[in-house]
Amino acid sequence: MQFLPLIAALLALLMPSATAQAQTESENPIAHGRALVEEFCGSCHAIGKTGKSPHDDAPPLRRMSRTFDLDQFPRTLIRGISSDHPDMPQVKFSPQNARDVRDYLRTIQE
Repeated sequence: MQFLPLIAALLALLMPSATAQAQTESENPIAHGRALVEEFCGSCHAIGKTGKSPHDDAPPLRRMSRTFDLDQFPRTLIRGISSDHPDMPQVKFSPQNARDVRDYLRTIQE
């Protein structure tokens, strides 16, 4: 029981930073989109304006607009993107996250 006040104090300290992070992400959708792309795609795909993809078979995301209509891409992300490639996981995004990913991808296209 003596730890309860300490735990409450730690939680109170963590809450504002989580709120601040959510606020920052909502204020900067491109940065949030980059963070999502880094988390879900970066282990295989090159996610920047330059660089080689970590996975040899994964195309750099900066070339996506050559094969995908980026205006329609959020629909694909919301439905759930999947591939026949065995290393590609199936991922689904919320509508806002899907738009943030699209907005980031637009900034890196060749």
